[in-house]
Amino acid sequence: MQKTYLAKKTDIKRAWYILDARDKILGRLAVQAAKILRGKHKPQFTPSVDCGDNVLIVNAASVRVTGRKLTQKVYRRFSGYPGGLREVYLGEMLKKNPAEVITLAVRRMLPGGPLGRDMLKKLKVYAQDKHPHSNAKPISWEMK
Repeated sequence: MQKTYLAKKTDIKRAWYILDARDKILGRLAVQAAKILRGKHKPQFTPSVDCGDNVLIVNAASVRVTGRKLTQKVYRRFSGYPGGLREVYLGEMLKKNPAEVITLAVRRMLPGGPLGRDMLKKLKVYAQDKHPHSNAKPISWEMK
């Protein structure tokens, strides 16, 4: 009888993956990032353990969306007070803070709770090519 392998925190080796968002579709890019952050690309994937790698996304300002999402997709947040509902369209948010658009897309694909928050801490998103992680020796990830 074979035993099921469960990864431990001491067994996990983390690498850096770089994703270039230039002319990539937002949802497809977020899926790839979430898959790497979660660790599903590794043979020792364990759902209850954070065994994923670090992800660095550059050129977030030039990400693409399909259809009429720029004018129809709405990001809503509520402060809890009367009249505290704030709505921002995707087009405005891409101009103001493109890194936040990608971060929100990836966060909503990760599990909730402490495990998902730990995974999201390994995501770094930058609007342009420049980033402070040049010494991390990132591995380029090609989307399939």
